[in-house]
Amino acid sequence: MTVYSRPIRAGMIGGGQGAFIGQVHRMAARLDGDFDWVCGVFSRDQENNHATGRGLNLSDDRLYDDWETLIAREGRLPADRRVQLLVIATPNHLHVPVARAALMAGIHVFSEKPAGVNFAEVKELGKALESSERLYGLAHTYIGYPLVWQAREMVERGELGQLRKIHVEYPQGWLGHTVDDPEAWRADPARSGAGGCLGDIGTHAFNLAEFVSGQHVNTLCASLGIHAAGRTLDDDVDILFRTAEGTSGSLIASQICSGEENGLKLRVYGELGGLEWHQMEPNTLIHRPQNAPARLLRAGIDNLALFPAAHQRLRLPGGHPEGYLEALGNLYRYFATAIRKEEMGAPSGVPGIDSALRGMAFVETALASQNSTEKWIPLNLDS
Repeated sequence: MTVYSRPIRAGMIGGGQGAFIGQVHRMAARLDGDFDWVCGVFSRDQENNHATGRGLNLSDDRLYDDWETLIAREGRLPADRRVQLLVIATPNHLHVPVARAALMAGIHVFSEKPAGVNFAEVKELGKALESSERLYGLAHTYIGYPLVWQAREMVERGELGQLRKIHVEYPQGWLGHTVDDPEAWRADPARSGAGGCLGDIGTHAFNLAEFVSGQHVNTLCASLGIHAAGRTLDDDVDILFRTAEGTSGSLIASQICSGEENGLKLRVYGELGGLEWHQMEPNTLIHRPQNAPARLLRAGIDNLALFPAAHQRLRLPGGHPEGYLEALGNLYRYFATAIRKEEMGAPSGVPGIDSALRGMAFVETALASQNSTEKWIPLNLDS
């Protein structure tokens, strides 16, 4: 007889109706039946807040007016009713305050990225995590794609030989006009942090490059631009970087590439060949061996050429596309496993506090490079 685990009780801060990322999280968390939404405070607009809660069939006594009240009242509920995982889908300036309070209240945290508005506060969050005996995950959704794990495994197993070059780019076009971001908080350094495009999508590109290559960037040279009149934060990023292992690389992140959609792409080259992956065509990985024909690796549970790390994140046979929701769903699946195993710190298979710290160090080092006369700036993880 199969014994099924009860769903994990989840709540959300932010992400009310009209917020893209909140709805994505709510759908992804339910893909494998691991989570039930039991509470939340979804918006400062109480009409939106209550409408979102009603859409999730939440009882009125589990729909709160603010996040402080949610954490306080949930903590007074019996252990078998209170929220176990809190998902943070707010503007960036609330990520750390909410995460710290939740961890201290004994609640696991899954936060949208970037982890905060500066490195110092995320470092303090790391200290809180150490003493909490709870889990902290960061929603770098693209790490959930099966063929990203295939690429990582191929690099780790030496199929490219010694790495030589990493190129990652993330062009979008939705800010390619003179009117500022319709989500006004993204244009406010107090709520968004000092990096605009850099923090919003540059951190995704940085995380993907380090994850697949298995290497850490240790120095970079950045040029940040603002192309739309009246904008205060960067909307265009060009970075050269080097890893501790000596691999050279380039990173482009831009939200003013008119006509682009969500064009995250990664190319990794070694002495024995290269790999190429496109987020908008995530079920294909191109492998280009040196002195041999290129081959396409395709997603699918029936593709025996894929490594176990990729297979474990697939749900369907080849030819049945899996995409963004499934990728985020994979992070939720692994988070659920980590909760049930009573892991602490970083949930296995999910970016954790180390990724959070490295992402914030990347943002602050790129900003320092932009404002410096020095050509290369070391990535600073000691601030």
